[in-house]
Amino acid sequence: MIVAGFDLGTLAAKAVILRDGEIVSSEIRGIKAVPEKVAQDILDKALSQAGLSQEDVVYSVSTGWGRKRVPFANLDMADMPCLAKGAKWLIPSARTVIDVGGQSIRALSINEAGKVLEYNTNDKCAAATGRFLELVAEALELKLEELASLAAQSKEPAKISSQCCVFAESEVVTLVNEGINLIDIVAGVHDSIVRRLAATSGTIGIVEDVVMTGGCAKNERLVGSLGKQLKVDIKTVDVDPQLVGAIGAAVIAQEKASAA
Repeated sequence: MIVAGFDLGTLAAKAVILRDGEIVSSEIRGIKAVPEKVAQDILDKALSQAGLSQEDVVYSVSTGWGRKRVPFANLDMADMPCLAKGAKWLIPSARTVIDVGGQSIRALSINEAGKVLEYNTNDKCAAATGRFLELVAEALELKLEELASLAAQSKEPAKISSQCCVFAESEVVTLVNEGINLIDIVAGVHDSIVRRLAATSGTIGIVEDVVMTGGCAKNERLVGSLGKQLKVDIKTVDVDPQLVGAIGAAVIAQEKASAA
């Protein structure tokens, strides 16, 4: 049985194809066009990788910000149930999921069945999200991939106090103009993000195992520092962490198709 899951976020679109309960292909692409076109493009790419056609897909589920813009999906679902399902499918011992995406933070408490028991999200500000890290990298004329390794070299992280993304970016520029060491600024940015993530996730009650998902889970400095802040060992998935929501959507598609 072949099923598909789609996660159309604010900055990236993801597709996952499952065949008999195994991931056979996936695709991630930035959203720079109308969601319907991006959804079709990532489906076509993922199917091509697996040597399949759209007619082979018996059921599909869409999730994320653009979930209602996927005309060929059989069902659209809110992102948190899909995120919980994907994390639980990848790491069965997961009880807390901290997802840090392009412009959002979600902290979920889930039970043994992968059902969401409690959750908390960030406010409308993009501080402590992937977009904030992108803005900082642009302001410092660095590559996004360089930030974690630079932050790890700091002995005296700079203090970033602003809780607003725009003000925090301005604060970073001010520190540069004051001659503060670049690696200390980058480390300070990471520490400010960790404080925000800890505050958001701490309200739901942290229960191990804790799993971090979303694009920011690729940043080892963030994962390690957040674990120290929360006093837990944070696990990461063995696939691209941006795919977890789409994987959850595909798993739900498989369950729906099996029950039909």
